Amino acid sequence: MAPYSLLVTRLQKALGVRQYHVASVLCQRAKVAMSHFEPNEYIHYDLLEKNINIVRKRLNRPLTLSEKIVYGHLDDPAGQEIERGKSYLRLRPDRVAMQDATAQMAMLQFISSGLPKVAVPSTIHCDHLIEAQLGGEKDLRRAKDINQEVYNFLATAGAKYGVGFWKPGSGIIHQIILENYAYPGVLLIGTDSHTPNGGGLGGICIGVGGADAVDVMAGIPWELKCPKVIGVKLTGSLSGWTSPKDVILKVAGILTVKGGTGAIVEYHGPGVDSISCTGEEGGQAAWPLPCAGPHGSPVGSRSSMATICNMGAEIGATTSVFPYNQRMKKYLSKTGRADIANLADEFKDHLVPDPGCHYDQLIEVNLSELKPHINGPFTPDLAHPVAEVGKVAEKEGWPLDIRVGLIGSCTNSSYEDMGRSAAVAKQALAHGLKCKSQFTITPGSEQIRATIERDGYAQILRDLGGIVLANACGPCIGQWDRKDIKKGEKNTIVTSYNRNFTGRNDANPETHAFVTSPEIVTALAIAGTLKFNPETDYLTGTDGKKFKLEAPDADELPKAEFDPGQDTYQHPPKDSSGQHVDVSPTSQRLQLLEPFDKWDGKDLEDLQILIKVKGKCTTDHISAAGPWLKFRGHLDNISNNLLIGAINIENGKANSVRNAVTQEFGPVPDTARYYKPLKCIIKHPNGTQETILLNHTFNETQIEWFRAGSALNRMKELQQ
Repeated sequence: MAPYSLLVTRLQKALGVRQYHVASVLCQRAKVAMSHFEPNEYIHYDLLEKNINIVRKRLNRPLTLSEKIVYGHLDDPAGQEIERGKSYLRLRPDRVAMQDATAQMAMLQFISSGLPKVAVPSTIHCDHLIEAQLGGEKDLRRAKDINQEVYNFLATAGAKYGVGFWKPGSGIIHQIILENYAYPGVLLIGTDSHTPNGGGLGGICIGVGGADAVDVMAGIPWELKCPKVIGVKLTGSLSGWTSPKDVILKVAGILTVKGGTGAIVEYHGPGVDSISCTGEEGGQAAWPLPCAGPHGSPVGSRSSMATICNMGAEIGATTSVFPYNQRMKKYLSKTGRADIANLADEFKDHLVPDPGCHYDQLIEVNLSELKPHINGPFTPDLAHPVAEVGKVAEKEGWPLDIRVGLIGSCTNSSYEDMGRSAAVAKQALAHGLKCKSQFTITPGSEQIRATIERDGYAQILRDLGGIVLANACGPCIGQWDRKDIKKGEKNTIVTSYNRNFTGRNDANPETHAFVTSPEIVTALAIAGTLKFNPETDYLTGTDGKKFKLEAPDADELPKAEFDPGQDTYQHPPKDSSGQHVDVSPTSQRLQLLEPFDKWDGKDLEDLQILIKVKGKCTTDHISAAGPWLKFRGHLDNISNNLLIGAINIENGKANSVRNAVTQEFGPVPDTARYYKPLKCIIKHPNGTQETILLNHTFNETQIEWFRAGSALNRMKELQQ
């Protein structure tokens, strides 16, 4: 069948004035694939439209974009209770994406289900297990050797159960999703906190745990507490050194790390849709959108919107989303998905918010007044204008000397991001300068790596002193074999990443990590100090002359087509009946799961609390990445990582909880293991006997019996 866009064009030319009717009629019967890799899995905008109409009639009010996409995927739109912040929705996501660390447990769980194939399109992405050490090619070879057992398991499990497999070196999961799988109106769940990155292409993309992913892969409706909707109205336009990253850094400063909890952040307003984008020929938007506005705001670029949505995870948001616009259409076309863009055009009214829709909270950000920001250290919501951070650092005693500047990661590794950093680098090189700090570059995908190599960006950044790392998460998630400092040494790094919690990047609690835009990272790495403000300060070239860096300019998309680079995708075979999945019983990396005992119909009540967490409790605190990633497929081993970064409200310490039996403080995992195998028989003073599991909350009388020892018949511990 000819591409949808070609059929539309031919029929429009044949029927002339009635062309818009032809397109509408055609899309009723045209089937557009969700991706090039799944030609028989189609986009169902017709079902989305049907469900939205049912819900709109029931609620009798305008809908936000978030509501349209979420409610458009309801399992029962006619009968589902819908109340923001209260009811639990049963949803039917379009697809599942898993990174290689979380995919291990998810696939082990799916194997235990006994089902032959996944029920929805699903993919595995190898990006988390590659440690940054020497540079891209060497680090990739090392990772393939060290993780061979895990990669083999994921590849064979994907082949067996119908899951697409992106090999190590293919890139970061979120960039791969943008390039191949995200589209306006999609409901996608991914086993990574920064899955909301896909909101940059107008989809509702939500980070979940492996068990949720398994439910969806097994064809079970997925439950989500009906999210509230926070509206962020963007006005004005960006200019100079201010970048889209500054939008989310500003919003994080307003909402803090928990301000978005239980809500979807929905960006809208005249600042969203740009008529002209940096370095590219602009044009009037093809249709009037509620978000359409005046000239000049580069926030409308696809990569920019993805950056903003990606870091929405740092404010606790369920996800973030932008309305469908001309920039998305252009990106879809550039990545070989013009047929999806044309289909989205036909359903565009369902891919933008209704006029007059209500937000539970409304924030307004004037882009014209926004200044470059840098957030940190130790938390991504501690916002500072770049112009002021040096003074704040001096006052607080933070190290001013920047040891390493790091750009890339899933947050800022697009072609445009690399181009803007290269534009800064070219200016420094023209005056004979290189980075005073160490400098690393992480391409978001093999496609980005190959394209920036072809177009010269990568070489410019190398000439500045940079090291191009593998297409993987690397230092952003703690996969960094850092050699320039010792653990416990106080130092500062600046990154274009998304998180900067204590020890996040290098496991050193004394590393003061700051997050900002790639171009600001590059400028600061050249200057080597937090006190440098590129908007006002001068550098001195090798000729002794002072010069000031100009605000960078770069193309949003390459003028030529993207270079796909090496083919790193493994299609699942049509017939997988002969496929075998190996898991060694002696493996320290993988462990087959044993099913739980059948539920006896009784809920567990009055359980002993292991820890009450004080303050932040992100996935970093619950189960940190870094060196622990190697055990993500081994339930027993990864349990040694349980909540070791969380602060106990009782004593203000990390990884220190009171044992309810011994009353002594010890590590969280050790205390949990102490409880697991024990039962207690308490002989009461009246002669009766009571058996209590040690996950029971002891009442005061029972505690007194225990403490009294032999005087009141000491409790006997029975090992099971």
